[in-house]
Amino acid sequence: MAVRIGQTAAVGEIIAGIVLGPSLFGLAAPELFHYAFRSSRPEPMQMLSQLGLILLMFQIGLEFDFSHLSEKRNRTAVTRVAALSLVLPFALGLAFGYASAPVLSPQSNPTASALFVATAFSITALPILGRILIDFGMTGAPLGVIAISAAAINDVVGWLLLALVTTLTVANFDAGDFGLKVSLVLGFILLCWFVVRPLMKRLVRRAHPHHGRLSSNLLGVLLAAIFLAAMATYLLGIFAIFGGFIMGVILHDEHELVVAWKERIGQFVLVFFLPIFFTYTGLRTNIGGLDSLALWGWCGLTLLLATIGKFGGAYVAARWSGLDHNEANVLGVLMNTRALMELIIINVGIDLGVISQNMFTMLVIMAIVSTVVTSPGLHRWLPRTGFSPPAR
Repeated sequence: MAVRIGQTAAVGEIIAGIVLGPSLFGLAAPELFHYAFRSSRPEPMQMLSQLGLILLMFQIGLEFDFSHLSEKRNRTAVTRVAALSLVLPFALGLAFGYASAPVLSPQSNPTASALFVATAFSITALPILGRILIDFGMTGAPLGVIAISAAAINDVVGWLLLALVTTLTVANFDAGDFGLKVSLVLGFILLCWFVVRPLMKRLVRRAHPHHGRLSSNLLGVLLAAIFLAAMATYLLGIFAIFGGFIMGVILHDEHELVVAWKERIGQFVLVFFLPIFFTYTGLRTNIGGLDSLALWGWCGLTLLLATIGKFGGAYVAARWSGLDHNEANVLGVLMNTRALMELIIINVGIDLGVISQNMFTMLVIMAIVSTVVTSPGLHRWLPRTGFSPPAR
């Protein structure tokens, strides 16, 4: 349905998850909702959601194209857009998170809450952005190259920020404990890159995946490595999903493996596991919990500041780099796309207890709105840049 009205499939998936939660299904048919989702313990869905998320993060890491980070064309624009669309929303999110914490997340440490809100404001959804650029035929266009390159830089820095903020929170802001955890995480990353990467690449090449075929032995080794890495990062205190992501990153340049994984496993992850994650997120989102004008005012302010930070930062950087008004608008709306990456970050935040249920709901709404406005924005401004988007 989302695709039919000019949106990406991810928008429909996210909204479907919200609909299945207490915001609509629970409100319209409370007894049936309770029977479907509350009559048994929630752990099985939570575990399936986490397993799927680990595999998804491996897939995102595997598909990460680092060539975007060294693209010579429009390099100045890429650097400026990436920097300003990261720094400005982070600063706004930090100030907003710190100011709102006593009201919206009184149970949490204000600094930890502010850091998570700032990180959530800063992220751009690289996978969703890639899908949108493909849908609009922009993958080879200068604006598309600038957007995907800047988003790639944003994602690298964003995940590092999330790992750092998570480590800081788990260490309870103790300088010694924090330093130890950061050292262990850096050691783990170096171990993966310089020891695990050569071994895994040798195994992959010996198994010789080709024409989309992935042997059972290689698949078993990959799954074992992914979950061992996830267990390692979980024990280090920065959540299991980072282990999956790092394993994907160290194998991103094995083209035959990337193709074989996407053909044999990737679709199953997207069709089976990803909807479970969206449903699990929807079950934690209660829009009805925003039951006062004050809370909706906070929600509106969240959406406004997040948009000003991302859209405004990208727009100013684009104009500074010599692009015209319409081109800057296109980059602004592309960089403002958050979707899945936002949901992953705020799920980490609520699991750590640094954001409240209401703050979680506001950030979910922000993720949906920022993604929904992307396609209409592109249809509005792209033709004015001389680039013709596909027909609706």
